[in-house]
Amino acid sequence: MDVTSDSPWAGIGLDALSGRVLEYLVGHAPAGSLTVAAAVGASREEVETALRSLEDALLVIPIAGRPPRWKAGPPRSSLGSLLARRRAELAQAEIYVEQLHEIYDFAARPQAPHLVEVLEDNEEVTARYAHLLKGSTQEVLHLAKPPYVTGPADASGHGDAAQPEFREGIRLRSVYDTEGFTDTVSLETALRGSARGGEFRLSSRLPVKLVLFDRTAALLPLHDDRPSAGSLEVRSPALIDALAALFEAIWKHAVPVSLESRQDWPAPRQTRETTQIDERTQAILDLMATGMKDDAIARVLNISRRTVQKHVSEAGSALGARTRFQIALRAAERGWLPLGAPNSNE
Repeated sequence: MDVTSDSPWAGIGLDALSGRVLEYLVGHAPAGSLTVAAAVGASREEVETALRSLEDALLVIPIAGRPPRWKAGPPRSSLGSLLARRRAELAQAEIYVEQLHEIYDFAARPQAPHLVEVLEDNEEVTARYAHLLKGSTQEVLHLAKPPYVTGPADASGHGDAAQPEFREGIRLRSVYDTEGFTDTVSLETALRGSARGGEFRLSSRLPVKLVLFDRTAALLPLHDDRPSAGSLEVRSPALIDALAALFEAIWKHAVPVSLESRQDWPAPRQTRETTQIDERTQAILDLMATGMKDDAIARVLNISRRTVQKHVSEAGSALGARTRFQIALRAAERGWLPLGAPNSNE
């Protein structure tokens, strides 16, 4: 079978060579990389790279020896879990597309001045943000992603300002993009919000930067790649509902993080199986599942990079997993992470 971009393999993220290698191993006895290379018409180095990729995806299994031989796993179970994750990702993407299209369709039509206002001056954006935050009485919802405005950022990521004021008792919920949550300013902003009762989560590839105030007003940048180039203040009920729905969908799938108790880790807790996992390892696995790197995990949890690596290594030993993808997948199967959580890119 010729694996091309039109074949089923492309739909689950396998390249053409990996597909050919898997097809060969499915129909043959365990074989070494040299034998597989001759069968699929590729170099040994290319085939060994493909085999490592397939092993990370739990599609092939190495058999001990020098050199090792390779055996395909049962396709129905091994490919089934991969397909399930792809279906979940596609379903989530469809939700985002529909919600973003509502925003696009609304923005494309002529708007009444009181429903959408363009704030072109960065100082005006900062002042408006502070005014809306101070006037909020129920909740503030926040999606933060890079690039950020240069300088001491406020909680919105829309402008430069001192720490803004808001009423006691309102609910603050923030989701930060894992790719942008690597600098001191972002961490300090999240710590301030958490210290005042804010809830904080991490997610990868946020679609938009956004702040919602009491579900009656919203701020979002005019240009997502140039946050200092101005913002939109939105008060249209229809558009606010669409933005709130987008936030809730992202919040539901984001990874919760506790920043207040980063150094006060409770005793190990029981999972759905008999194996125990302590709270620090749990927090590290939660962040690792979002695709966050060791340095960023260490910064978020206020621990050393070596401590992060030690806990990941111990989790791998407990799970019988060698790669980070395997650790995340098997942790999800054990109940240490939500099913479908693996997103490690290492």
